[in-house]
Amino acid sequence: MYNSLPKALKSAWWMLKMMIPVSLGVTLLQYFGMLQTFSQLLNPLFHLVGLPGESALVFITSALLSVYSCIAVIGTMVLDMRQITILALMCLISHNMIVETAIQRRAGSRWMRIVVIRLTCSIIAAVFLNWVLPGELSAVHGIFSKENQAQTLYLLLLNWAESSLRLTLKIILIVSGLLYLQELLKEFDLLKYPVKILSPWMRFMGLSEKTAFQWFVAYVIGLAYGAAIMFEEVDSGRLPGSDANFLNLHLAISHSQLEDTLLFVTIGVGAVWITFPRILLAMAVVWLYRLELTFRKK
Repeated sequence: MYNSLPKALKSAWWMLKMMIPVSLGVTLLQYFGMLQTFSQLLNPLFHLVGLPGESALVFITSALLSVYSCIAVIGTMVLDMRQITILALMCLISHNMIVETAIQRRAGSRWMRIVVIRLTCSIIAAVFLNWVLPGELSAVHGIFSKENQAQTLYLLLLNWAESSLRLTLKIILIVSGLLYLQELLKEFDLLKYPVKILSPWMRFMGLSEKTAFQWFVAYVIGLAYGAAIMFEEVDSGRLPGSDANFLNLHLAISHSQLEDTLLFVTIGVGAVWITFPRILLAMAVVWLYRLELTFRKK
């Protein structure tokens, strides 16, 4: 248990040296209008799934940053709840892709496969919701105030520095706590109980029972914060690479079902529409990949 802090600091440093430069780069791209320009290329695709072209900016922001950033952009647009629900599901599948894909690559998965699967599933999910959602839902005319939109570059960078400091402290505390909890459960042989409870569900989803604890952590607090546990298990050899890969494929589409889902629920999105499609898609991807591997062996 005494080794938990050094391992946590090592994992936190690995994530932060990637997260902070990415967030700074995207912040500057957004300030200089380059994200808006790039989002215009996606306008035709977004029209096909019942969304206005400008909403592509929401998806791009989410793919590069977090769900918080995506909700902030939604708040500056005039969208109805039907459109926000479709966007929410897309963003929950494909948010923070640079950082999370790097984490999953570090855990043994091919980054290109992860990116393609997340983007493809986002489109499939959007098409599905556009087909099944009621045609009329309440309108939302800007959730947040626009008073602070026109910031100077100095204030923008100051806000970025403050948020980066908070992120650093949050990651160190959460990662340390998780690794300590895992070691504590192992020390007193308690880890077998949550694994035993989740085992039938894991098998149903096509995942190994060995990944139960990592799956639970990623579902509750997210992929990035639970990364240290995955790294520790893979590096130590306790979690085989094939099991980690199947878990990565699942988590690429469905993770952080608690916090990120609640963020959208607070602005009026129905939890059912953004929860179960992710779980079903994640299960489908794992079983299809298992089928692909079976055919390869023949």
